Amino acid sequence: MAGFTVSVVIPVFNSAQTLELCLQTLADSPLEPLECIVVDDASTDDSAAVASRHGTRLVQLDKRAGPARARNLGAANAQGDVILFLDADVCTHSDTIARVVDHFEKDSSLDAVIGAYDDSPSDSTFVSQYRNLLHCFTHRTGERRASTFWCGCGAIRRATFLRSGGFDESFERSSIEDIEFGARLTAQGGRILLDPQVQVKHLKKWTFLGMLRTDIFDRGIPWTRLILRSGSMPNDLSLRANQRASIVAAAISLPMMLSGYSAMALACAVLCVALNADFYRFLAVHRGALFAICAAPLHVLFFLYSGIAFIAGAIVHVVSPVPHHRGAG
Repeated sequence: MAGFTVSVVIPVFNSAQTLELCLQTLADSPLEPLECIVVDDASTDDSAAVASRHGTRLVQLDKRAGPARARNLGAANAQGDVILFLDADVCTHSDTIARVVDHFEKDSSLDAVIGAYDDSPSDSTFVSQYRNLLHCFTHRTGERRASTFWCGCGAIRRATFLRSGGFDESFERSSIEDIEFGARLTAQGGRILLDPQVQVKHLKKWTFLGMLRTDIFDRGIPWTRLILRSGSMPNDLSLRANQRASIVAAAISLPMMLSGYSAMALACAVLCVALNADFYRFLAVHRGALFAICAAPLHVLFFLYSGIAFIAGAIVHVVSPVPHHRGAG
């Protein structure tokens, strides 16, 4: 391990069942971390008991403060050279930690490494499969020199994390705190590597309404405000040129349809599908052609409400500009 030590930090809120699986895969890892710190964000279920049973270092909050605060507290208690942040609803692969350590050993100028979900999400429902495979594809095709951080499976040198001020604790629920941190880190000259072979399995069960709420209120609107504040929209991941064009095409299709121009609306929808042909091919390879065909309308709808979220975020930004970063306190 060439002297590198890894502290795993996992925030948890009422996720005892998935935390159990998460900690079990960590225990089975051939390369053990120096420590595993679980920060219980005032859970009312058995999350703390699960963490204790697995021998983790448990930090408990009396009042819920959000994952950004929980991760900052975990990092403040960490002793390792590298902090590996994991969500409580992921399971590491046998080589996840080894791959992370290998990157830091080989590149002394590297500040952080982020991974990806694998292509075998745990929940078998259609929306969960679509959503997790979308994330998997997005990271597999992203730029290797990343412009963002990811807390689902993201590692960073502890000294770099502390020097950068940690996650913005004004995000009191799971939102874009990792995206904001990554943007801030790269603006400071930090180097973040995306390696889609650093993989974790996602255990979350998505519902359509849950996806809608997350994409609009927890991601779309705050991310738009961050973009407008920073004046930067990198051509990467969910912000690539074809994704932006897809949002425009989907957004145009709605007023066309409402105005009775069904042919124009259909043409815009077809364009949106064509712009994402690589994703549908990916779905067809991994889940079959029928799954890819069924996913296309949902994907067009995803772009449609993403456009609505962008407009809403722009309005909110004008009315109430984003305050400056509020780090670990």
